[in-house]
Amino acid sequence: MPKVLLHICCAGCAAGAIARLKEEGFEVSGFFYNPNIHPLSEYQKRRQSLDVISRYYSVAIQEGEYDVQRWFKEIRGYEKEPEGGKRCAICFRLRLEKTYQLFCQEQKYDFFTTTLTIGPQKKSQIINQIGTSISSYFLVRDFKKKDGFKHAVVISKQLGIYRQNYCGCIFSKQERQKRFKS
Repeated sequence: MPKVLLHICCAGCAAGAIARLKEEGFEVSGFFYNPNIHPLSEYQKRRQSLDVISRYYSVAIQEGEYDVQRWFKEIRGYEKEPEGGKRCAICFRLRLEKTYQLFCQEQKYDFFTTTLTIGPQKKSQIINQIGTSISSYFLVRDFKKKDGFKHAVVISKQLGIYRQNYCGCIFSKQERQKRFKS
């Protein structure tokens, strides 16, 4: 059975991606690395929700460092980019590179991939291009296909998993707040 290291952005997205990968015959391990999530209390809510997913799917999940200062350094100059713009591509690359480092360090996986492609607002083509530019071991997927996002929402509701209402970074939170004030 091939083994895949799955970068996880949140429990809700992980629910759909893990289910799909297991259906495809993969043994899945998770890696929660998201220095973009702001504030810390939001990060903690998302991390705690993963415990439910870990137990439900019998998947081991490692946690990377919450290095928010590195994230701010990486995206400096792109703070005003709209959601889905250049700032997001930088953020995707940062998280996928860290996942690849763990993939190489542990040397027990056949592939690595990410839950990021399940989000309806995320451009899977860009995420997959970044992943394949990092390594040929990146498993190209678009988890939102075949109603992947809807399936993830259903599982999240069944398990009582916390679902956030913004992507994760302070800028996406501010954008959402502006949209809903109007």
